[in-house]
Amino acid sequence: MIPKPLRVLGKGAAIILGGFVTLNIAGVVAIGALRSVAEKKRKKFAPPCGVCKGKGYYLCKLCKGNATIKWSPLYDPVHINPCVCPTCDGDRVQDCLNCVGKGYCLLVHLQELQFWLLNRVDFCK
Repeated sequence: MIPKPLRVLGKGAAIILGGFVTLNIAGVVAIGALRSVAEKKRKKFAPPCGVCKGKGYYLCKLCKGNATIKWSPLYDPVHINPCVCPTCDGDRVQDCLNCVGKGYCLLVHLQELQFWLLNRVDFCK
């Protein structure tokens, strides 16, 4: 049988640990919901990316869509080995580097931020 002081200590530790876990889960859910709402709002008003035409990806520039590259460890190779493309991992497409795979122009957000900073009211006066 477990002594009573040890049981009380165990219950207290379980309650505190449970509280931390609950707060952590609630925080993760709240941040995820806020991020999702902000992302939908950005996507709604931002113009499509000019590089990938709004897709978020384009044909791999290293392998040119072949999924493999010709590689040899020697300078003057006797035999050239086909290897999986390290850029696209054989998927033949890569994320757009201009919009980071989002599909819309991220520059608009910088312009909105600049507008807000220039036109903000200083409440510290």
